[in-house]
Amino acid sequence: MSKIRAAVVGYGNIGHYALQALQAAPDFEVAGIVRRNGAENRPAELADYPVVRDIRELDRVDVAILATPTRSVERYALDILSLGIHTVDSFDIHTDIVSLRRTLGECARAHGAVSVISAGWDPGSDSVVRALLQAIAPKGLTYTNFGPGMSMGHTVAVKAIAGVKAALSMTIPTGTGIHRRMVYVELEDGYDFAQVAAAIKADPYFVHDETHVVQVPCVDDVIDMGHGVNLTRKGVSGCTQNQLFEFNMRINNPALTGQVLVCAARAAMRQQPGCYTMIELPVIDLLSGDRESLIGSLV
Repeated sequence: MSKIRAAVVGYGNIGHYALQALQAAPDFEVAGIVRRNGAENRPAELADYPVVRDIRELDRVDVAILATPTRSVERYALDILSLGIHTVDSFDIHTDIVSLRRTLGECARAHGAVSVISAGWDPGSDSVVRALLQAIAPKGLTYTNFGPGMSMGHTVAVKAIAGVKAALSMTIPTGTGIHRRMVYVELEDGYDFAQVAAAIKADPYFVHDETHVVQVPCVDDVIDMGHGVNLTRKGVSGCTQNQLFEFNMRINNPALTGQVLVCAARAAMRQQPGCYTMIELPVIDLLSGDRESLIGSLV
């Protein structure tokens, strides 16, 4: 069977780890890397791959892994889906997922393509765990407690604010799904810290959480890509109370995101045209290998 040809669009932290996950996957081959600067200042690890500015410059691409900032996902996805190429992304603004699903679904169906959105670890793989827990305890409450650790989406959002030279956004759990955001910033010369801090706190990524902004001389001195989650549900199975479930993980944030994107890219090849979130995908479609062998070993 021919391998799935995947392009990585964007080559920051997530793109770097998505490439590693593709290299480790037995059923994929790398069609190329799409970067804003193309092959200019190409990193050494990309020497064996085509590096271009536009996906149209690559030979046959089955699926594009969008390792771009969340706020540019829709623009890239609409363009690439219009070419009939499948897309996967790790869009992470929870409140905008339903709207994005509608928009990309319309484009995907019009061009015979598949889009899998919000395929990181939260939203993404954690969404699958939440759905399973709600299925087995339909009545109850689920709490998702992140961290402590670095939030990629929040960090990228801070970096986009005028005056920010470098940034780190840490997520600190305070319990029952409530979080504190600790934002460390290194400023460009000539910018007022109070104004920058106010802009950060007003950003949609932060406006609903307790947020503290701290100015530091060097963000590299405090950066850490570790993260994690504690997911807890207490509920009712049938008429039986006090069913308690807990899921924990401690992870390297961009590495796990890159791996989930590759799993979602595999699943995209097995769906009908349209747009999907991860809870809509058969879990077995995320895995490589013979279907009956997987059923025999996992069921």
